[in-house]
Amino acid sequence: MSPGLILVVEDNPKNLKLLRDVLRFSGYDVIEATSGEDGVRLAESEQPDLILMDLQLPGIDGAEALRRIRSSERSRAVPVVAVTAFAMDHDREHAFASGFTGYVEKPISVRLLPQQVRDFLQLGGAR
Repeated sequence: MSPGLILVVEDNPKNLKLLRDVLRFSGYDVIEATSGEDGVRLAESEQPDLILMDLQLPGIDGAEALRRIRSSERSRAVPVVAVTAFAMDHDREHAFASGFTGYVEKPISVRLLPQQVRDFLQLGGAR
């Protein structure tokens, strides 16, 4: 049995592959979106246990996608984690102020990511 369904919203093919491969190796089911709009649509239709979302996306950015996810009855309770290369303190504060559940810095640590995801799932009250 899978420990959870993770939606990865990432437009960079290499980052998307890395996230997908590490998460699948750790036993998670993974669905993917390459734009904020697709991420919002999949958050509603698939109701993942956790969303990992890049902040810089084509179309709507991660903050706007998060706003739309939170405005939907079906997806509002899903924990959404910002995944970004912006690593300054004010970037982290902005992500939390925007309503993200957590923050993961790029480059992604393949060693730390599985535990980070487990922690976010516990914090978010995953099903």
